[in-house]
Amino acid sequence: MPRHLLCLLCSLFCLCVGTPLVASSSTSTAPVAYIYVTSNYGYPGNTNRIVGYAADANGKLTEVPGSPFPNSNVSSMAVNGKYLFASSNANNVESDIDTYLLANDGSLKRVDTTNVGKFPDSTCASPGALTLDHSGTTLYSFTYNADCSGTDDAYQSLNIVKTTGGLKYLSETLPNSNTLYPLTFIGNNVYAYEASCIFDFDSIEGFKRDSDGSLVQVSIAAPLPAAPEDELYCPSYATADRTNHLAMDMVPVVRPGDPARAGGTGNDQIASYIVDESNGNLMTNSTAGDMPHTAVVHVKTMSMAPSGKLLAVGGTKGLQIFHFNGGAPLTVDTGRLTTFEIDQIFWDNDNHLYAIGRSAGKLFVFTVTPTSAMEAKGSPYTITQPNSLIVQPK
Repeated sequence: MPRHLLCLLCSLFCLCVGTPLVASSSTSTAPVAYIYVTSNYGYPGNTNRIVGYAADANGKLTEVPGSPFPNSNVSSMAVNGKYLFASSNANNVESDIDTYLLANDGSLKRVDTTNVGKFPDSTCASPGALTLDHSGTTLYSFTYNADCSGTDDAYQSLNIVKTTGGLKYLSETLPNSNTLYPLTFIGNNVYAYEASCIFDFDSIEGFKRDSDGSLVQVSIAAPLPAAPEDELYCPSYATADRTNHLAMDMVPVVRPGDPARAGGTGNDQIASYIVDESNGNLMTNSTAGDMPHTAVVHVKTMSMAPSGKLLAVGGTKGLQIFHFNGGAPLTVDTGRLTTFEIDQIFWDNDNHLYAIGRSAGKLFVFTVTPTSAMEAKGSPYTITQPNSLIVQPK
């Protein structure tokens, strides 16, 4: 499989029969969040459309006016409260990022398209996973084939024009064969991280955000926990809380180059890291003995709750919640909330967790607090070939 397709699959994330999701003209309460999913939605030719939903206080979903939105053959998305940004493959162009204006009812209107391949040193660029900084003023695009070699990727920094939603080029990080996943920013909005485990390469990459929003890769110390005898840990997926901590997936492998995602030596474990905010270096006290093993087997996505106290982990065998304790070891809060493979997860600000399972064709909604976790009434919803997910809290 070509590497850029593998990267795209990597960047994308109930035993009962799903409930078909149908449009509704009203909801029982005011929406607490809008949820957007790219989906085939029954169209021929695998043409993804953005489907929008409103979630009420109980986690019930109803489709927003105008959904699914036309001319939106997109993959990854990011949202900042006013605009939704989406990597677009519309009109057979693979270097566009579309901007959509969010209406009060959650509906979308495309207002701008930016060809990121036109920027300096980006003639072969194809946008993938999108990340916003905490202020929502700068968009960072994971860029495939940044140096036109077919092997090295980078992150583009794009300033958001407040009045139009247009994107202005700031900079691009140096091409790197180790980058793979979306960035995660710690609370100071200065340092961002990415961890990836692919083929013979395993890396934890650090980046610094300059005052104008430009991202620069920096050299950081990032030690791995000591692994059991005859094993190694391969770091993969990282997510930050709103202070200076990271949760990071650790894949146990027999040797460098072991096809970890095809099996490895056991269930993944979750490590915790502390960030030195003066230089971006990482420190960990995690050990093989105190890192919890996941019940989802191999992790495919992680998401930190707004409180920073709960970590949702999705993977090949389901979805699980952990209590995040900063730099101390995580503790297991739940068993598997579903056994379907989970590919992407996001929280709102009202204790709801949203998840998509691509192979199952499901959109899940859970209500999760530090003391309980239950699936919302009506969940899971059946959705045709869900591809990616983003959540905009109200």
